[in-house]
Amino acid sequence: MTPEPTGGVYASEGVEAFIRRFGYGDRKIPDRRNFGGIHNAVRACAATGLILTLVGYDRRRKRITDPTGGIALQTFEGEAAATWPYTGLLAHWNRKHARAAYVPSIVREERARQYRFGSRVRLGTGTDFLLFLDAVSVGAVYYDPGIKMENASTARPRIKRRSQFRIKSAQIQLLYRKFEVVDLR
Repeated sequence: MTPEPTGGVYASEGVEAFIRRFGYGDRKIPDRRNFGGIHNAVRACAATGLILTLVGYDRRRKRITDPTGGIALQTFEGEAAATWPYTGLLAHWNRKHARAAYVPSIVREERARQYRFGSRVRLGTGTDFLLFLDAVSVGAVYYDPGIKMENASTARPRIKRRSQFRIKSAQIQLLYRKFEVVDLR
């Protein structure tokens, strides 16, 4: 899922201020700042010091207790660096993930890009946004951004945004009530 944050420093002060404050210098490319690394609800990201939190979600009861809450990327002091309200995430989730087919593939680069697809397709049905939130709460779903600012010392730095929530392939079944593997051969 690739929603941009709509709250926190990211939204109120802008992406440049966000990167300058929470990002870090690139080790290889001069005059570039990055904001990346795995951010989850289990431990803070070593590169940024931020942790993912679920504001208004009761993990034990697996329910939203405050509909105005959301997923927040926070400092240890509780300041919101970036936030995604539940309302926006819920609409995106239900539209994109109600039914899904996961097809294994590999790509090979030779003279031209070539793809090969596997015959064992994984099918997920019966998702629920609360399954997504529960997977976030246990660290299975994590925020893995690839945000960068090139020419950081200039008056007009070039910024690339890429916000992305991910889950490892082996844990994808956590997001569905019914999950099956079908061999198409």
